[in-house]
Amino acid sequence: MRHAELIARGLRHAELSRWWAAERRGLPWRRTRDPWLVLVSEVMLQQTQVERVLPYYETFAERWPTPQHCAEAALSDVLAAWQGLGYPRRARNLWRTATLISERHGGTVPAGLDDLLALPGVGPYTARAVQAFAFGIDTGVVDTNVGRILARWAGQRLSPTQAQQMADELVPAGEGWSWNQVMMDLGNRICTKRTPRCGDCPVRKWCAWAGSNGPDPADRSAGVSTRQAPYEGSDRQARGRLLAALSEREVARAQGPVAMRLERDKARAQRLVDELIAEGLITADGEQLRLG
Repeated sequence: MRHAELIARGLRHAELSRWWAAERRGLPWRRTRDPWLVLVSEVMLQQTQVERVLPYYETFAERWPTPQHCAEAALSDVLAAWQGLGYPRRARNLWRTATLISERHGGTVPAGLDDLLALPGVGPYTARAVQAFAFGIDTGVVDTNVGRILARWAGQRLSPTQAQQMADELVPAGEGWSWNQVMMDLGNRICTKRTPRCGDCPVRKWCAWAGSNGPDPADRSAGVSTRQAPYEGSDRQARGRLLAALSEREVARAQGPVAMRLERDKARAQRLVDELIAEGLITADGEQLRLG
């Protein structure tokens, strides 16, 4: 790396550190380095806003503070506690992950990337987030906020390999935890998707895009999420209604369409019930449906 580039990188790091000292978010999962609780928070934060996650995280951490506690729980209890957070496969995967951690890793969340990636529902982002936020490993964590920043800094769309390489190279030695938190807060507060506050950005002069009138290089770049399909009227909404009903009581299979408000589309309702059974989120006991 050229001397000038090293100097520029150091200056950018210093400016971001000063900004973060005043602007950092006080999130509960930032107050722990417990690998299990970090993993729980990262799974909950997948495709879900921080504000929605906060009460669920606090309840989950108190009820199942270790992988062993979660593994010993009934899946139906974990799914019921997750109700309302969305994407219930995450709860099922977390419960299965707790079991595997207890069986294969002596109840301790592993630190190795390959071991983490072998856990249900843990992808490249979540694995590296656990490495950085629980174990302090100097690895780049590329979520949608960080992916957007990297593309704008580079002034071009990035492939997954390019984004990860750039993220890894930017982590200052020994600062894997704090650097990735800084980047996420910058993306959440300043380098936003629709209305980036480039005039308030502490590192604007090192950004190749910096709010120019040209196309945003973050669009469809690696790590940057795309707009989701509308929730209203979706299969996700109908499935959520049935799971909400089942978190309170068993439901007769014949009443499934009613619970999902699909009385006029019983074929669709049956398909969704079959999918939920196949995914292990509900069980059919004769003509009765129950959670888990």
